[in-house]
Amino acid sequence: MNMYLFVYDLVQFCGHSWIFTNMIIRFVTFGKDSLADTFHSIGLVMRLCQLLSVLEILHILIGIDKSRLLPRFLQITERIIILFVVINSQEEVQGKYVVCVLFFLWNLLDVVRYTYNMLARMGIYYLPLTWLNFSLCIPLYPLSVLAKGFAICVSLPYFESFGTYSIKLPFPFTFSIYFPYVLKMYLLVLFAGMCFIIRNLFSERMAHLGTGNIKNKRS
Repeated sequence: MNMYLFVYDLVQFCGHSWIFTNMIIRFVTFGKDSLADTFHSIGLVMRLCQLLSVLEILHILIGIDKSRLLPRFLQITERIIILFVVINSQEEVQGKYVVCVLFFLWNLLDVVRYTYNMLARMGIYYLPLTWLNFSLCIPLYPLSVLAKGFAICVSLPYFESFGTYSIKLPFPFTFSIYFPYVLKMYLLVLFAGMCFIIRNLFSERMAHLGTGNIKNKRS
């Protein structure tokens, strides 16, 4: 199982490293013009990486990953909803700068996280990398949540105009789902979940970067 998890982390590291490097090279080469077509350039690989991340929930459920289930579940479902429901379904949203910001934050966090995970599977701990893994997410995760919220707000006019995912059943049923209302309610869930996840990130940081743990990893 440890070898399987190492291969999984390696695949994710390669995918996110390719996306992150591609974004930087494109920005250096084309400047601001590269931001508008970020989704069209790297969206496929991004979707594959996020779909693959669903396995992490299974890893926790079957006991081969000792991470807490609820925080990881919330983080993964947030990305799946924003990427596949909000961005992928609305072509007009795909060219917005907020998509580039989201992809940058996600991949920066994941490159660090999967690098740390791979080395940890082999029993290798570098204090600077450990500190970076458990510290970088604390400021960047709230920023990513703000970007997700902004992406939802940007998408609302398009969901209202096109009626995407809105359902209205014919007579005799009087039941209908207006999807923009669903997204507005999800915004509340998103920010409530952020508070819970940030608290969990702080507790993880204390558990791994406490004085006793640092001494043990150094030895």
